[in-house]
Amino acid sequence: MRYYIIAGEASGDLHGGNLIKAIHTQDAGADIRCWGGDNMEAAGATLVKHYRELAFMGFVEVISHLGEIFRNIEFCKKDILAFRPDVLVLIDYPGFNLRIAGWARKQGLRVAYYISPQVWAWKEKRVEKIRCYVDKMLVILPFEKDFYKKWDYEVTYVGHPLIEVVNDEKNRAPGKPFSDKPIIALLPGSRAQEIKVKLPIMLRMAEYFPDYCFAIAQAPSLPNSLYKEIMGGKQAILVKGQTYNLLKQAKAALVTSGTATLETALFGVPQVVCYKGSAVSFWLATKLVKVKYISLVNLIMDKPVVTELIQSDLTEAKLKAALTRLLYDEGYKKELKQDYETLWHKLGDSFASGNAAKEIVELAGHGNNILRK
Repeated sequence: MRYYIIAGEASGDLHGGNLIKAIHTQDAGADIRCWGGDNMEAAGATLVKHYRELAFMGFVEVISHLGEIFRNIEFCKKDILAFRPDVLVLIDYPGFNLRIAGWARKQGLRVAYYISPQVWAWKEKRVEKIRCYVDKMLVILPFEKDFYKKWDYEVTYVGHPLIEVVNDEKNRAPGKPFSDKPIIALLPGSRAQEIKVKLPIMLRMAEYFPDYCFAIAQAPSLPNSLYKEIMGGKQAILVKGQTYNLLKQAKAALVTSGTATLETALFGVPQVVCYKGSAVSFWLATKLVKVKYISLVNLIMDKPVVTELIQSDLTEAKLKAALTRLLYDEGYKKELKQDYETLWHKLGDSFASGNAAKEIVELAGHGNNILRK
């Protein structure tokens, strides 16, 4: 059967690659065409567009590339029509993928969506479009099933794809130690602007904890010079392209909010979640984003498992106190370890890629698409 898969970011490419491997396992004759990246291509799909050509971040950048974005959408539609898939599979990337989903519905295509847009956090009314456009929504966060149920839309929870990614990494031989000292990992994000705001505060901790090596996970798209300028003369090392190996060696971590908080937890590393943006951006976020916590760990567990230092709370004094607790409070560390184990099992001990592939192959087999007649 034929599968057309669209991912527009690095994380989508990673999970899309594992999904494609699982589809090939369950459908030996699968013919897969994709928008994604190196992982999806290596897994056996024909790559149409690399996500590097699609990743426009921020309001100004999006506006300045509107022409290219609309050309990509039109090209994508034509390519789908020419390929005539049994099922269209969309991975996250809602700004692009929901447009394609609405169009695909009008063409009579079967549509599966793997990794739901975070409509539970903001733009909740997008659920109405999803319900109209998507035949099968495959969610990766346990609470998403209940969220969609409120909208009278039945979705399938397949588990979280990071479980298999982290499990594979844990089974690999340990890498070369980054330092003779115990390590504190700094994960300040992947965008230059957020790194400039948060990394200086994180680095100040090196003065208070001289017995530890502070190691910065460098975003692959950003130059060394950006980090060197922020580091100044502070004692820290840069680690590029080895974030998981860094987490495997870390005794604690200071982490910017996002998927990195979940990755850090799955590696069992005690962490403090750090977030600070411009006053205007933060004010807008408080008005638009409807969640109790900023980290995925706390959202999934529905309680404050990890400390979140947000905006005005992200100060040198409060970060020092939180890091001291992580390193030296044995009772807290024991409790955190138990919560991390619960989190792992809550996300699902089975592998999401195989579960998702099963649902997608089944949908493709049942398809009576107009394009296939």
